[in-house]
Order: sequence, then C-alpha cells, then structure tokens
Amino acid sequence: MENSYRFFENRNCKYFPCHKGLGNLNCLFCYCPLYLRDNCPGNPAYIEKDGRKIKVCTNCTFPHHPENYDAVIQILKR
Repeated sequence: MENSYRFFENRNCKYFPCHKGLGNLNCLFCYCPLYLRDNCPGNPAYIEKDGRKIKVCTNCTFPHHPENYDAVIQILKR
C-alpha cells in the first residue's frame, strides 16, 4: 500500500513490526486512539495492578488493519 492520510507504514521504526502476522501494518494509529474507550472494537485484555484495572492492547491489531481506518474514525466522532 502507498502511504497516505489513511495509511502509513514506518519500516524504519525500531519496533517495526510491533505486531506480527499483518501484511500491511498501518502505523497511523501507533498509539491507539481507542485506548481510553471502554467498548473499543479490538480485543484488549485486562490485568489488575495495585487495585486498578489496566487495559492491555499488546495482542490487539484492530487499528493496524488498513481496512479499519473508517471504523476508527467513526468511533472517534462519537
């Protein structure tokens, strides 16, 4: 895919690829804008630390799939 406002792949990043197994890894949402959402469409896990529930998105690839760009934008508009 070609880099654009909808897709960006940063092969020069020292963490690339941060998620294995994706053909086109969209780095546009490197820091997921859905992290603070309680009901995000990804598959986060939760751990408890010091009495607090913490969202862990390590195994979530939802925002990194190029075809999910529109879904992320729609959620952010709400």
